[in-house]
Order: sequence, then C-alpha cells, then structure tokens
Amino acid sequence: MRTPHKLSVLALAVATGLLVGCQPEGKEKATVAQAEAAKVYDQAAADAFLEEAEAALKDTAEYASRASWLAATYINGDSQFVEARASKEYTLQVVKYAMQVKNWDGAQVDPVTRRKLDALRLGLSFPSPADEKLAGELADIGSKMQGMYGAGKYCRESGECLDLIQMSNILAEGKDPALMMEVWTGWRSVSPPMRPLYQRQVEIANAGAQDLGFENLSVLWRSNYDMAPDAFAADVDKQWGKVKPLYDALHCHVRAKLNEAYGDDVVPATGKIPAHMLGNMWAQTWGNVYDKVKPANSQKSYDLTKLIEKSGMNEIGMVRTAEAFFSSLGFAPLPDSFWETSQFVKPRDRDVVCHASAWNMDSKDDLRIKMCIQKNGEDFQTVHHELGHNYYQRAYNQQPFLFQGSANDGFHEALGDTVALSITPSYLVSLGMLKEEPPVSEDLGYLMQMALDKIAFLPFGLLVDKWRWQVFNGEIKPEDYNKGWWSLREQYQGITPPVARSEADFDPGAKYHIPGNTPYTRYFLAFIQQFQFHRSLCETAGYEGPLHRCSIYNNKAAGDKLQAMMAMGTSQPWQNAMQALTGQPELDASAIVDYFAPLKVWLDEQNKDRQCGW
Repeated sequence: MRTPHKLSVLALAVATGLLVGCQPEGKEKATVAQAEAAKVYDQAAADAFLEEAEAALKDTAEYASRASWLAATYINGDSQFVEARASKEYTLQVVKYAMQVKNWDGAQVDPVTRRKLDALRLGLSFPSPADEKLAGELADIGSKMQGMYGAGKYCRESGECLDLIQMSNILAEGKDPALMMEVWTGWRSVSPPMRPLYQRQVEIANAGAQDLGFENLSVLWRSNYDMAPDAFAADVDKQWGKVKPLYDALHCHVRAKLNEAYGDDVVPATGKIPAHMLGNMWAQTWGNVYDKVKPANSQKSYDLTKLIEKSGMNEIGMVRTAEAFFSSLGFAPLPDSFWETSQFVKPRDRDVVCHASAWNMDSKDDLRIKMCIQKNGEDFQTVHHELGHNYYQRAYNQQPFLFQGSANDGFHEALGDTVALSITPSYLVSLGMLKEEPPVSEDLGYLMQMALDKIAFLPFGLLVDKWRWQVFNGEIKPEDYNKGWWSLREQYQGITPPVARSEADFDPGAKYHIPGNTPYTRYFLAFIQQFQFHRSLCETAGYEGPLHRCSIYNNKAAGDKLQAMMAMGTSQPWQNAMQALTGQPELDASAIVDYFAPLKVWLDEQNKDRQCGW
C-alpha cells in the first residue's frame, strides 16, 4: 500500500518540475510545503511512520550502545569521540521522529499507537533541538563529563593518588575522621570542571524539550509516568511522607551512636550529621556504620563477606550463583556471550567506569553487566540486582522496540532489588554457605542493617531529581547550583558538609548519575516498589512467616508471576503492571513500613530521651 503512495508523490514531483529544476526556488519550496500540508495524519499514516521509526531507532540504538560500552570500558580520547558521535546521531534521529509526533496530536488512533507516539516523544532524557551542531555539542558534553568521572582521582600531598574505590573504602572503614574528611573533599575536586559543561547541557536540553512541546526538561521528565507531571510529583511526596517518621527515628539513633563513638568535635549530639561520617561517599546508604549503631546483644551469627571468602567463591562465581537464583525461578540460563563480553573485574591496564550497570546491546540477547566486582556481601547483592536488569531486558525483548523497557523506570531497579531481598539466611542455607538460619533474636539487627541501606537511601533518592527539576525549571539558578544542592540535602537528609562549600564547587557532579544523565527518581520509586513486589511474591510462594525472612528462591509460581509482568515491558501503563504483580494499581509505601515495623518500635524506645530532628 505504501509503494503506490510513494510512486504517486514521485509522479507529482516530476509533473511539477521539481526533479528537473525548471521551477524557481521559491516556487519549489511552496510546492513542497503544499504537498506536506496535503498529507493525511491518520491511523494508516501513523502505522507507517512508527514502523519506519522503530526500525531506524533500533539500528542506531545498537550502534550507540556499543559505542557507549567502548567508552565506559576503555576510557580514552578516541573512545569518547566515537561515543559522542554515536550519541549525537542517535539523539538527532530520536528528535527527528519525536518532532513529527505532534502531527497526530488531534488524530484518532488506537491506544497502542497513541502509547507508541507518546513513548517516542519521551524517548530522551536530554533531548537536543533538531540542530546537528547543538546535538553534537550535547553529545560531546555528556561524553566528556562521564570521562571526567570515570577517570577521576584524588592525589594527596604525598603524591599518592587514590581512585573512587580506594576512597570509598576509607570512608567505609571509618577509622580516621581526618582522613575521611580529606578523601571526601578530595573526591569532590573531580567535579568543578563539569560545572560550565552541565550548565550548557541544561540550556541545550531545555531548548530540546521545548521543541517537543514541554515547558522545560522538568516537565518532560515528570511526564513519563502515566500521570500528569504535577500529580506524579505530589504522589512521590505523599509516599515520602509515609516513610519519613521511620527515617527521622533512624537519623536520631544513628547520630546519637556516632556521637558516642567519635565525640562532639566530630559528630554533634544534635542537629545535622556530617556527611563524611556515614560510611558512604554520598551518605546515601549507611550500612557501613552498622557496628557502631547496632542494637545491643545483636551479634550476627554470620558475616556474608566472610561466608563468601570461606566458600572460595571468586568474582565469576558470584555471578554464577546469581544466575542460579533466576534459574531456580524457571528462567533460562544467560547466553554464552554474556560470559564472554561482560566486564566483571577492574582491568589492570586502563581506566574504566566501575559503576555497576546492566546492558542489552542489541535489544535481543546480547546481555552484559559492567562491574568491578569486590568479593564482599554488598557486591554479592549488587550482582543479583544487575542480573535482575538483564533478565527483565530479555523478558520484554519480544515487544516492539518502543515498548522495550520496564513499566516505569522504577520497575527496572525494583526488580533487581526484589531479588536481592531474597538473599536471606534461608537462601544462604540452600546454597550451603550457612549451616542453619539464625535465631529470631537476631532479627532486630538484621532489620537495622537493612534500614541503614533501604530507609537511609530514600531521602537521597528523592532529592537528586528534586534538585534537577528545580535546575531545569529555573528555580535554582546556575549561580546557586551548589547552594541549592546542599539546601535539599540538609532539608531531606539532615546532613551537612564537613567543610565549607561554595559556588566554586559542583558537588552534584561528584555523584555518577549527574554527569551520567541518569534520572534518579527511579531509585526512590524502586525502594518503595521492591517491598510491594516482595510482599506479593512471598504471598504467591505461600510464605507465612515474617516478611524479612522470606526468600522466593526455587519457587516456580513466583517466577511465573514475575516473568508475566516483566514480559509486558512498557506496552501498558505501569499501574496495570503493578496490578498484575501485586493486586493493587498504585504505589504504596505501606509494605516498607510494615517490613520495618519492629525496628520502628525499638527506635522509638531508644530515642525517647533524645532531642531528635535537625
């Protein structure tokens, strides 16, 4: 049906002289415009347009993915050049098709077509205007900032240079507050050169968002959740309101115990907690301070890192174990190419981006992870998480290209974390790594450890994009980037920088997802959704004990339910996917509140004579 149409247009062009150059230039332009205006933007035209767009974008996306992989695993000027060129081409192509979506804004098309058109319009986190020069500049900026981050080091006065992993380990050990302050500040020396680049990136991307019909990039980002942008932001705040009392109680207890451990000069007994004292470079998770804040008489009968060491499991063995978890749910093994092409450990001969990530290179079965695996309990969980992404990617690879994604971006992160929630003692017993499950008396310590990772993260997961939303809409001006960042961190997390910060700094850039241009609200959503998922899957598995002791390992019924939801991709509103998996369509923080209820009771008892808040 489309070939005759093309031929008729070609015949029209010959008849009007366009192909033989016999018309004046102005007449030619007028004729082309008239032909364009005469097009009918109906269902058939939309089908043809989407068929072309999906084929073209799938091809270009694979090239861009491979270029990005190269730039992340071989950081040098050449790989960044290739990545920037590929990113520019993909951005321009997406923008070209996204700009045409408005032709069907008032057209009567079926719901699937409308959903694809909407997906196309929302396809880029940082869209460029339809201008090759600006698209190239945007791509160059993104590649440069990621390269700065990946190659970032801090060199001490002694001449010793430390990378991010080494500095993070110093913070995790928590032995020397002066050294901890030094490396905390030292890592943030990597990001100030990003500041003018980021400002320019926002300018270009805001113009691109406006060309797509959005007021600014903030509105575009918040439009990607099957809800009105302001309604989505309000729902996120509503969920935070449900868990904030638990966070406040945890903050109060942790501050008091750190004060006992380090003294008033390092951690005050009231007010905000210094950001370098929470065991993590960004104070986003606090698990590394567990030994200082754990409940009395809650000695754990096992240490996951030591169990890994005792088992003799190497980095590849950790990944094989995670694959076996998914196999126990009924999922097919990973392809051979996964083991041949993934980056499991940090190479000795070059700089790489160690930030853990999962990749599907060809929208089919070329699955990979990129990590610099450490043989410890944290990375054991991270490996399970990243493979969750890979299995999700494979589950929806039969969907049309524009529907190849998670129900919303939080689902992808939640899926991996849901699996990690099943790394319970019963799972370790099944693996032969642990002889028997610990007694119930250890549960409070386990919940504290989990809260230091899960509850402590929630305000950080919320504020990163709150900062960006305010940057994108102009509420935070470029001259106040750092001030706005710390205002939100103090407001939501109750932390403070250990040394004075100014607008000469660019502390947001010291967090990978800012130079990496990765929206962050997905992680806040995921930390709520994973407990909804976990509760539902445990019910499906027939588990009746305490939720924090449940593991869905080796349960095919839970695996089937999970697979069915994952296979939907983005083909339906995320509320439908949530309904299919949990029986409720809305985001609901009650599951996370229920999970940690025993800990909240205990924290309130500990805090009754303390001055909480900040």
